[in-house]
Amino acid sequence: MILTIITFLIVLSILVLVHEAGHFLLAKKAGIKVEEFGFGYPPRIVAKKIGETIYSLNLLPFGGFVRLYGEEPPHFAEVIDPEAQTRRASRGKGAFWAKSKKARTSVIVAGVLANFLLAIVVFSLVYSFSGIPTKTDKVIIIGIAPDSPAQNAGIKERDVVLFVGGEKIQNTSSFVELTKKYTGKEMALEIAREKDNPCKEKVLGAWPGLEISCHGENIVLSVIPRENPPEGEGPLGVAVSNMEMKRYPFWQMPFRGTIEGFKEAFGWIILIFGALGKMLVDLISRGTIPKDIAGPVGIFQITGVVAQGGVLNVLQFIGILSVNLAVINILPFPALDGGRFIFVAYEAITRRRPRPIFERWFNTAGMAFLLFLIILVTINDIRRVIETTDLLSRFRGILPF
Repeated sequence: MILTIITFLIVLSILVLVHEAGHFLLAKKAGIKVEEFGFGYPPRIVAKKIGETIYSLNLLPFGGFVRLYGEEPPHFAEVIDPEAQTRRASRGKGAFWAKSKKARTSVIVAGVLANFLLAIVVFSLVYSFSGIPTKTDKVIIIGIAPDSPAQNAGIKERDVVLFVGGEKIQNTSSFVELTKKYTGKEMALEIAREKDNPCKEKVLGAWPGLEISCHGENIVLSVIPRENPPEGEGPLGVAVSNMEMKRYPFWQMPFRGTIEGFKEAFGWIILIFGALGKMLVDLISRGTIPKDIAGPVGIFQITGVVAQGGVLNVLQFIGILSVNLAVINILPFPALDGGRFIFVAYEAITRRRPRPIFERWFNTAGMAFLLFLIILVTINDIRRVIETTDLLSRFRGILPF
């Protein structure tokens, strides 16, 4: 639990700080006065002013924030009173609201771009060290559901399926079809295994209670696929892939890893937009949140699994969450970066600023709706934690190593 909490706080802090650092750097470049860059959230522990910016360390040990001068739009009276507006501008030329539309847009989208770049960097590191996903003619076990026939038969992750019922397997579709063919009946499964292989070590007693035999150095298991598996699981309860992590000469790995990092980041963007679309459809049509959508509790639960898998797993998790944060923040929704961009776009189209009171109420209403969604997703998280560990099983299946 302590490892999970520490990892959760570190991951969350990295994501938020990178996002806020994007806003900070582009604000400085645009000549906008940054009043404070805070590590963690208040109450403040210690602070030091360097130039015009206060750098603070705060008590709540996660995330951070950037406070820009003039981030709030001017008061309504100043909008209709040119003299008052001029006086305000003369007092603070470094105000956010007083900068050009181009400058404000760059600051708004900087946080999103920072998170997307972070995802590319961590994905690139993961693939540089773990290997490059390469399509093969192998059927590899990459995930096993708890209490499934596969787990009970002694199948392990990284096993390569060679034969099912005596028929040679060369792709995942033939494996799925043959498995369905044997539902409710005993099936012989021949697999190859690199590590902890009793057939290589000639120690059959290593698995008491399991029906195994050897065909050379391959393991032959007896298993009965289920006729009515739980939702989200197949008859055997395994996730399979025809991809393996291939190593290239060391000098090639950073370049190949970066290419895969870009692919991974863009792939997650597509998946996340699809998931968000499904969530909105289900919320509007059924009044429910899809089970696969995780909120704070679900993320914390997954963090516990990831932390046990090592540094590469944690980096992969950071990348996935960073893309999530980038996509969510760019949505044209009040209180998000995308919502702020809408007002700049409105100003560019109509050539006039929106009424400040409308902008404030718009953002307030958006924040209230976001909190409502977070509550719904959190309730969904808690229900899932109580009822099933299905989310954790699915998450294990997406890791590439």
